Amino acid sequence: MSYQVLARKWRPRSFADMVGQGHVLKALINALDTGRLHHAYLFTGTRGVGKTTLARIVAKCLNCERGVSASPCGVCSACSGIDAGRFVDLIEVDAASRAKVDETRDLMDNVPYAPAAGRFKVYLIDEVHMFSNHSFNALLKTLEEPPPHVKFLLATTEPKKLPVTILSRCLQFNLKHLGADQIESQLRKIVAQEVITADEGSVRLLSQAAAGSMRDALSLLDQAISHGGGALHVAQVREMLGTIDSVELVGMLESLAAGDAGDLMARAARVAEYNPDYEGILADLIVRLHDIAVLHALPDGAALADADTVRLARMFRPEDVQLYYQVALLGRRDLATVPDLRIGFEMTLIRMLAFRPGGAVRVAAGAAQSARNSDPPAAVAEVKAHGTSTPGDSVPAGDWQQIIDEMSLAGLVRELAGHCMLHERTQDRVHLVLAPSQEHLLKTTQKERLQEALRTRFGPQLRLVITVEEPGSETPAERRAREEREQQAAALQNMRSDPNVQAMVASFDATLDESSVRPQR
Repeated sequence: MSYQVLARKWRPRSFADMVGQGHVLKALINALDTGRLHHAYLFTGTRGVGKTTLARIVAKCLNCERGVSASPCGVCSACSGIDAGRFVDLIEVDAASRAKVDETRDLMDNVPYAPAAGRFKVYLIDEVHMFSNHSFNALLKTLEEPPPHVKFLLATTEPKKLPVTILSRCLQFNLKHLGADQIESQLRKIVAQEVITADEGSVRLLSQAAAGSMRDALSLLDQAISHGGGALHVAQVREMLGTIDSVELVGMLESLAAGDAGDLMARAARVAEYNPDYEGILADLIVRLHDIAVLHALPDGAALADADTVRLARMFRPEDVQLYYQVALLGRRDLATVPDLRIGFEMTLIRMLAFRPGGAVRVAAGAAQSARNSDPPAAVAEVKAHGTSTPGDSVPAGDWQQIIDEMSLAGLVRELAGHCMLHERTQDRVHLVLAPSQEHLLKTTQKERLQEALRTRFGPQLRLVITVEEPGSETPAERRAREEREQQAAALQNMRSDPNVQAMVASFDATLDESSVRPQR
C-alpha cells in the first residue's frame, strides 16, 4: 500500500476534528442544526488554516444521507464520496487554472440542472480571487439568485481582491492563524497515534516553524520524520529548519547588553557555520525582545516567564528593548534586498551596537532606575552672564553624554548639548555650562527643544540653567574630538610601523599619504 502523507491522512473529516476556528464553527453548526442555510459562503484566511477542508465538511453536512446537520455520519456514500474526492455533486474548481470567462460560463450553464446523487449541488471554488473581472461578472448573477438545490462555497487567501458585489452576496468567515500551542497539541496527538519517537522540544520547534498553518506543520512533520530516520530529535529538527539553539540566541542578547562586539560577532560566525535560516533567527530575536518588553511593562508576570527572559530583562532598559525591536524588524524586512543573507543579519546586529544609547548598559540599568525614581522638578530656561565654574562641582562628561543619548537628540540641539558641561543636576534643576566660543549655538529654538527633551527625560517641572563661561572640565564634544585625534594618531603610528608599509617605502622609494589613513570603526 502506498504511503499517504500526513497532511492528507490527518485532514479533518468533521467539525470535531478541526483545530481552532471556534468562532467559525459555532456559526456554521448553529446554521446547519437550525436549517438557516445561506446559498453562498466565503472562507478567508492564510494558507493552511483549513478553508478548503472546512468547505468539504460543510458539503458533507449538506449531503449526508441521514439529513442536513452539523454531524455528518461519515460512512454513507455521500460522506465517503466527498472524503475520497469522487462525489459527483461536489464540483471543486481551482480558480487559478479556470480563470477564463468562457470556462466560468460553462460552469454556470450547469447550475440549473438538479443534483445527480446528493441533496445539493455544491460548487467549491478555491482561490476565487484569481478569477478575471469577466469571470466575476459571469458568476455574479448566478451567485445572487441560484436555484434552491445549489450552494456556493468560496475560499480565498486574498479577500481584498474580490469585487464588493461578490462579497456582498456571501456570508464571510475569516479563519485565523493557529497558535503554536494549538498546533503543538495536534502534532503531539498525531505523533502518538503514528508511534513516532519524539524527544522534548522537537515538536515545539515544528509548531513554531509552521507560522500558524496546520498544513505546513504536517508537511514539516513529514519532512522531519524522514530527516530523522523515523524519529524526531531536537538537534536534527533544528538542523532541518535552519534555526539556532535558544542558548545561542540568549548569548547574542547578553553580548548585546554588554556591548561586547567581539563576542557578538563570534557568535554570529558560529551560527553561520550551520547555514541557518536568518529570517527565522531574526523572528526568534523579535519574539524574545517582545517577551522582555512585556516583562518590563508587567513585572508581576515574571512568574510566567522563563528564567532567561527574566535575567535578560534585568540587563536591558525598556527604551533599549524598543530600539532593538525596531532594528530587528527593519533588518528582517531588508533581508530580501541584501546581496547575502549573512551580511544582512550581521549588519542588523552591528546596527544594534551602533545605535545603543551611550554608556555601559550594565552600569546604566541601576543609574537610570535611580534617575527615574528621583522627584521631578521645574522648567524654565535662563542664560546667565559670563563667569567661571568650579570644576569640583561638575558631573563627569560620560554621564552627561549618556543623558544626551537617552534623549535621542539630533541636529543643532545635539550640538548644543554636546558642547555643554553638566555642572550640576539636583532634584529641581539642571545646570549646564557652555563655552563662550560656542555661544552661537544658544539660539532660542535649540534652547527650547533641549528644555523639552530634558522635561521629557526628568519631569515636566524641570528648571534648566545654561551659563556661558569656560567649562571646568571636558565636554562630550571635546572628549569625542580628543578620542578621534587619539584614534587617528594611533592609526597613523600603526601604519608607519607596519613592516609591509616600511618594506614598500624602502623598495619603491614610496611616500605614505598620511591624510588617507583612517582608524578602524
